[in-house]
Amino acid sequence: MNRILIVLVSILIFSAAHAQPVKKIKIEELATYIKNSDHPLVLSFWATWCGPCVREIPWIQEAIKKRADKNVEFVLVSLDFKEAFPNKVSEFVKQKNFVATHYWLDETNADIFCPKIDPKWEGGIPATLFVNNKTGYHQFFQQQLKDRQAEQEVELLVQK
Repeated sequence: MNRILIVLVSILIFSAAHAQPVKKIKIEELATYIKNSDHPLVLSFWATWCGPCVREIPWIQEAIKKRADKNVEFVLVSLDFKEAFPNKVSEFVKQKNFVATHYWLDETNADIFCPKIDPKWEGGIPATLFVNNKTGYHQFFQQQLKDRQAEQEVELLVQK
């Protein structure tokens, strides 16, 4: 009985240590983070209810994983509705095993937040931003990426 209890407690502690909390963020904070980043970033703007968003995330995640030595940070920015934060978004991320830095964008006016990410962004998702401030690389997509496209963009992101 004690062994079972120890195993269960260990699993709970391990799960809590590896949980990926979804933090609330305002657009100004996110824009500052992007601007001041000293490493390559891939930011995916998505929602739990967006099929194309959910399909492309594993492709991006895999492309980044292949270049683990390049210090690329994957940032998932949920645009889910307020009632989905934090429980539904957190559970979804955990269920899908999305490994990234997780945020929920605490903004409702796309006319204000979209241009702070990219002037071309009209508000559609999925939307993905590739940024490397060290090399000046900045590429924005306002549609679902395909697996090869994700692979190519991450490769361009990390080139010197």
